[in-house]
Amino acid sequence: MRRTNVNTQTHTFRSPEYRGVVEKVIDFFVDTPVHAVPPPQRFGGIGVYALYYAGQSEYYHAAASANEESLQLPIYVGKAVPTGWRTARRTSGKAEERLHNRLREHSRSIEQVSNLLVGDFSCRFTILDGIEADLIAGVEAQLIRRFEPLWNTVIDGFGNHDPGSGRYNQARSEWDVLHPGRSWADRLTGDSPVLDDILGKLNVI
Repeated sequence: MRRTNVNTQTHTFRSPEYRGVVEKVIDFFVDTPVHAVPPPQRFGGIGVYALYYAGQSEYYHAAASANEESLQLPIYVGKAVPTGWRTARRTSGKAEERLHNRLREHSRSIEQVSNLLVGDFSCRFTILDGIEADLIAGVEAQLIRRFEPLWNTVIDGFGNHDPGSGRYNQARSEWDVLHPGRSWADRLTGDSPVLDDILGKLNVI
């Protein structure tokens, strides 16, 4: 077989149709009902979600102002995927309460810290199951690009989990330095980010 030089144009696939479908999901997403964090009623499903802040923290004045009358600017966007997602052995997702459980995890994180109130947060979510589940990663990425949520693009670490026994030599994330109190984060012993540097990223000093 004759070998040729690589021409990236012959290897690049583009799909305006895919981008159009993702935009349709986002249009649907921004019109979904708003709920407390976590929603009081348990429900099954996988998909994407966003958290919105409307409190009095000096760190997030701009975000809170944008959300005074209606929730326009998420502070965090995430996804909830089924068991086995990374190995392509995923389960249905319908029976699993993955979205609800993820929102519950986030509420517990917020409740543990000393300078945030979970009552100042609300959420939206969209369930994507069946073949639509394959859109989850793309929709999450586009939501982040469109809204640039602070906890995705400026301050890292909100979505982190307890690294487990034997791994507490890691550093605390920027989020945990800014919002101390998560029990597992307080056990981390690595060199953590400097608070003033984080505040500088938020333009509050």
